[in-house]
Amino acid sequence: MKTILKTSLIVLVAITFSFAQGFKVKTSGEQTFNFEDKKGRNQASFFSTTPLEDITGISNSVMGKVTFDVTDVKTLKGIISIPVASIDTGIELRNEHLKSDNWMDAESYPNLTFEIKSVSDVKTEADNKLTAKVVGNFTAHGVTKEVVAAATMSYLVESEQTKQRAPGDLLGVQASFNVNLSDYDIENMIIGQKVAEEIKIDINMVGSNAM
Repeated sequence: MKTILKTSLIVLVAITFSFAQGFKVKTSGEQTFNFEDKKGRNQASFFSTTPLEDITGISNSVMGKVTFDVTDVKTLKGIISIPVASIDTGIELRNEHLKSDNWMDAESYPNLTFEIKSVSDVKTEADNKLTAKVVGNFTAHGVTKEVVAAATMSYLVESEQTKQRAPGDLLGVQASFNVNLSDYDIENMIIGQKVAEEIKIDINMVGSNAM
């Protein structure tokens, strides 16, 4: 009987670890990473392509926190936000229009947010690097819709080299997803020109667990 129980326990542990996918680094347990960077090195880009013109908006004000167990990234939770007023399209008049109540209405809806709901399709690229699909609620212009982001995550244990960026362990995240403007009650017209109905959003950010 003891042998059966011992065997069952070993099988249960093996199954648990087979479903838990995370980083194989010396840090363990639940960690929280803060992505606020006063030097503006974290970035989000918004890309629209049409036959007339390609438009790119850039924000260097990506903020937020995520928490997860290092050995199981499927436990990932958190919210990332981007102030609408921080988006720069390279043309001041276009920036003003983008933030006006005729378009993004930055005064009434000051932030774009991505709230993580679940993580799936985790694939290990290296002991400290993996890819995954991250499902989240993306909110813009007062409307929230579920989106799926393709993400690459890299875990860097604190070293003399990483300290040049920030103290503590670092988590690097590159993520991308698409949204349709009409889903968020935003017309695809800006200063008399059409922009694409579908906007590609890319986020490149690094957070620290010591902030």
